[in-house]
Amino acid sequence: MVKYFFFTVFILCYCFSNAQKKYTYKNGDILFQNLNCGPFCDAINKVTFGYNNAKFAHVGILLNDNNKWVVAEAVSRGVVITDIDTFLNRSLDDSGKPKVLVGRIKNTTNVKIPTIIDLKPFLNKKYDEVFDINNDKYYCSELVYELFKYSTGEKIFKLAPMTFNDPDTKELFPIWKSYFDTLKVKIPEGDAGLNPGSISRSDLLEIYMPYCKFAE
Repeated sequence: MVKYFFFTVFILCYCFSNAQKKYTYKNGDILFQNLNCGPFCDAINKVTFGYNNAKFAHVGILLNDNNKWVVAEAVSRGVVITDIDTFLNRSLDDSGKPKVLVGRIKNTTNVKIPTIIDLKPFLNKKYDEVFDINNDKYYCSELVYELFKYSTGEKIFKLAPMTFNDPDTKELFPIWKSYFDTLKVKIPEGDAGLNPGSISRSDLLEIYMPYCKFAE
């Protein structure tokens, strides 16, 4: 069984005010990532917003695998485990710092993150290319939603109607039209789902910015 055990490690860095800030890796931390992936990310960013209006196109979950920090994430090849350094270095700002913000379930909530998180039911599952919350495939935000639900027995994050329309034109983004036309499936406009930005705005999360500069 694939299980990940909790331990902590201290990281020091200078953030916005140049004051020293301590961030401690913890099992179950949620890593929100600002990616530059062209028209897809542009479309996602235009209809979603995150904590303090930050733009996030991707999200993963920090886990510990035999004293090695890794990230569980859903990408095009499915649900995978990615080394933490690989994840962080995927998208950097002009100063070479990871464009990643961290969310952690607050201690003041009734939600308890287990010290052991079992990823096995999700590992190697296919990517959910049609964004269907009810199939046995997963997109990045869906993996976060389902893994936390599986681990805690609670629906921690809220689902909301999805949109693939440009808020300016009220028409479907061309990139999404091409995408769904290629798949030959119905556009899931208005179907229940979630995105990295909406998760980052959850009242249950305490937000950390340990990587010194976060570019919106």
